[in-house]
Amino acid sequence: MEEGAMKKKAKVKVKDFDSMTVSQVMEKEVQYVRLKTKGDVIASLMIEGFGAVPVVENGRKLTGIVSEHDLLAAVDDGHPLGTVSAKDIMTANPYSVRPETTLGTLVHVLRASDLVRVPVVNVKEKLVGIIARRDLLRAYLATGGKRQP
Repeated sequence: MEEGAMKKKAKVKVKDFDSMTVSQVMEKEVQYVRLKTKGDVIASLMIEGFGAVPVVENGRKLTGIVSEHDLLAAVDDGHPLGTVSAKDIMTANPYSVRPETTLGTLVHVLRASDLVRVPVVNVKEKLVGIIARRDLLRAYLATGGKRQP
């Protein structure tokens, strides 16, 4: 199969939610696909609980993302999912964040956008994780809601 996964690292505790970084709470086991991966394979990954799947090439370099919305749009337009590839339906050059981004900053970004989950890339634009709204809420609760003054 073309999709892959990356390994998880230990989580680190910090005093307050706002100063925690994306790298501390992001999901490190990221399901991803390649440009040629067919829509039905991507849909099967989403059924397992992933609402959006990053598309990578050339050593995990992020090139796009396919969401449930993208798959449903293809179906609605009459394209059988087995005949379309990630390249055909993905959002190219998706918004992404770096691991050192603070959660306080990311909350503002997610609130101002319709994004539910965001790929995390290193300085070479290589996929290193993914972070979702629910990860932020989990971290907030884990810190007891403690925020910077």
